[in-house]
Amino acid sequence: MSPKQKSSVSSISSCHWPIEQLPGLSQQEQSQLQNCGITTTEALVKQGKTPMERLALANKLQVHLQYVNKWVALADLARIPSVGTQYCGLLLHAGIGSVGQLATTPTHRLHQQLLRFVVATMQRRDLCPSIEQIQQWNQQARTIQERR
Repeated sequence: MSPKQKSSVSSISSCHWPIEQLPGLSQQEQSQLQNCGITTTEALVKQGKTPMERLALANKLQVHLQYVNKWVALADLARIPSVGTQYCGLLLHAGIGSVGQLATTPTHRLHQQLLRFVVATMQRRDLCPSIEQIQQWNQQARTIQERR
């Protein structure tokens, strides 16, 4: 790896997004989160770090725990710069629920999972992220995971 590549890998840091950009949240759910002081994906990840914190948040929001778990997983995956809010939902639907899981999933296996999912839901192979893109996600996930 060249010095330039090393510096770009080591300079990767978590990305944080406005809660409105997280996929799958209704306007009402966004408002509920904002009323609890959660306006970014970073705040959601911080307030939902443990199962007990997620349960407390679900009770506070008066929603099923399953929703809070999903939102926290999406926010966690969105921290990866090359994944962001664009691909966090795709990864979650393909069975990847955290940065740690993405960091440890072999690239080729993940590509196969994503390809199966994309073809099954959209009937098109060309919409599946490339192996190179998935390698970048994996590499960035490992870098972010190491900094935890």
